[in-house]
Amino acid sequence: MSTVIVAEQVGALVTFLTPGEFATEAGDPRNVVVDLREADERVASGSIAHAVHVPRGLLEFRADPTNAAHDPRLRPDARVLLYCSDGARSTLAIISLRTLGYTNVAQLQGGLAAWDAVGLPLVGRMSSPY
Repeated sequence: MSTVIVAEQVGALVTFLTPGEFATEAGDPRNVVVDLREADERVASGSIAHAVHVPRGLLEFRADPTNAAHDPRLRPDARVLLYCSDGARSTLAIISLRTLGYTNVAQLQGGLAAWDAVGLPLVGRMSSPY
């Protein structure tokens, strides 16, 4: 069996939320919002309020309850909402989380670029110190 995931398979695994839908769900304190971008991206662009910062490269460590680096805010029984800059990293992250037993996961369609394009609020946007 091939380990390559084709577009049709991704569509079956991934729940995409429009920026408006994502904003509504992000406002529910029971849900966990995860920003998968790197720290410098967060500084330059800001982030969605109350988002947990877990860079994509660390997600499997932070999301796995059996790992010493686990972040207790990430729970397989929670609704987890993921975003990155354009949606690519969050698509891969959903596939990883499903492997770890997370079943209620969705992503921001189009990433933070789509969120910003419709004028939804961002916190912590800073100009570069350089």
